[in-house]
Amino acid sequence: MPAQDPNRVIIFDTTLRDGEQSPGATMNLSEKIRMARQLDLLGVDVIEAGFAAASPGDAEAVAAIAAEVDKASICSLARTVIADIDKAAEALRNARRSRLHIFLATSALHMEHKLNKTPDQVLRMIEEGVRHAASCSDDVEFSCEDASRTDLDFMVQACRIAVANGAGTLNIPDTVGYALPEEFAARVAYLKARIDPGVVISVHCHNDLGLAVANTLAAFCAGARQAEVTVGGIGERAGNAALEEVIMAITVRRNYFGLTHGIDTRQIYPSARRLSRIIGQPLARNKPVVGENAFAHESGIHQAGVLKNPETYEIMTPESIGLPGNAIVMGKHSGKNAVRAKLESMGYQLEPGQIDLVLAAVKRLADKKKDIYDEDLEALVLEEIYRIADKYALVHLGVQSSDTGLPPTAILVLDVDGKRVQHAGFGVGPVDAVFQAIDHVTGHKPELEQYAVNAITGGADAQGEVTVRIREKGRSAVGRGSHPDVINASARAYLNALNRLSKAF
Repeated sequence: MPAQDPNRVIIFDTTLRDGEQSPGATMNLSEKIRMARQLDLLGVDVIEAGFAAASPGDAEAVAAIAAEVDKASICSLARTVIADIDKAAEALRNARRSRLHIFLATSALHMEHKLNKTPDQVLRMIEEGVRHAASCSDDVEFSCEDASRTDLDFMVQACRIAVANGAGTLNIPDTVGYALPEEFAARVAYLKARIDPGVVISVHCHNDLGLAVANTLAAFCAGARQAEVTVGGIGERAGNAALEEVIMAITVRRNYFGLTHGIDTRQIYPSARRLSRIIGQPLARNKPVVGENAFAHESGIHQAGVLKNPETYEIMTPESIGLPGNAIVMGKHSGKNAVRAKLESMGYQLEPGQIDLVLAAVKRLADKKKDIYDEDLEALVLEEIYRIADKYALVHLGVQSSDTGLPPTAILVLDVDGKRVQHAGFGVGPVDAVFQAIDHVTGHKPELEQYAVNAITGGADAQGEVTVRIREKGRSAVGRGSHPDVINASARAYLNALNRLSKAF
């Protein structure tokens, strides 16, 4: 997909492929489709939906996303192997627009120790693989894996062969996060001066030295016109270049870069929030652009300046990235049409019956808290519509805790495969008592690796959002739950994780 405007950058999002390889970030099919829809709403140009040859599940996800997404081009990664390319092409068959992305290692280190191939053998593989991919698709991208440690002239030779056989995009990945901005820019410039000017140069930067975004921006200055990024910078090891940081850098500093893009920046925060909820990893408070502290000011000098003119200490506005203004639009008197319209504006396309479920949940929540915000509504959608099919479901929960010396007690009723089971148990605290009681009823005894509580919105009546990560028999699962009562939210999150584990065994 060549860029028509030489100053227009292509945003290639790999949240669903490389991002999902981040520990704890695995998504099921429904979650991948929801995230893909949000990425399409965000305006990314290319969505790398998966690695079709990796597993039947990946192939299914690529095919499902290809059939669902309206605007973005859908891409599947493949090794430079004919069978892999064929599987990727088949998974993309129903896409409105598609791309085949094939890769092969080109550094001496990788060729010798990983591929066990000579440089001549690697060049022949590139020739045959790219030619075959071009016979399956009119949009082919080739990646020199470990490009930042590849001999410059060999990299150019490999790229020329790829272009001669049908590649329209050449990706220069900093696969292991080794590069520094100046040398990475020089590498991109060296390649650009030696290939067809109509070919798009792409970069895919990892963050092992904390330089993924810096390297990406340096590559833009050297002529690269595609960035491979992920929402929140998730990905292998220390992650990838963060979409929101790259986009806001070239947006805020447009006079410096002179570049344009097709991203709707107002969808940046909703996209980060959507991903955070799906993978159960809260946004770090100090995360650039989308973190809670990004627009917070504690210093008195800073506060005084911002009150007089926000531009004194804010280089972008909260509204520019879609940070909610917490406008109250939902409540006990809201109707079905209002709920549907609001959900559609947030990127959710629900069936009439599903909207009825959310509306009923809105009315229940409105009896417990005064104001219902967008984040509350999204939490209700996740609870009512997108939760994992329940092997274990919470029916009733009661907890007693005091400072009298008596241990906290949890009394719960669970639905286990359609049967009601009840139990009372003790713990060192109210949450521990709940988890112990759930373990007794379900027969599980997982290790609790993470427990985090976050307020979905501000105020004393905010819903509590709880994330847990548990591990049992070598498998781990993330669970999420939300409720005005944080103990209840904890039980829901723990059961959500157990439901995910039960599917794995």
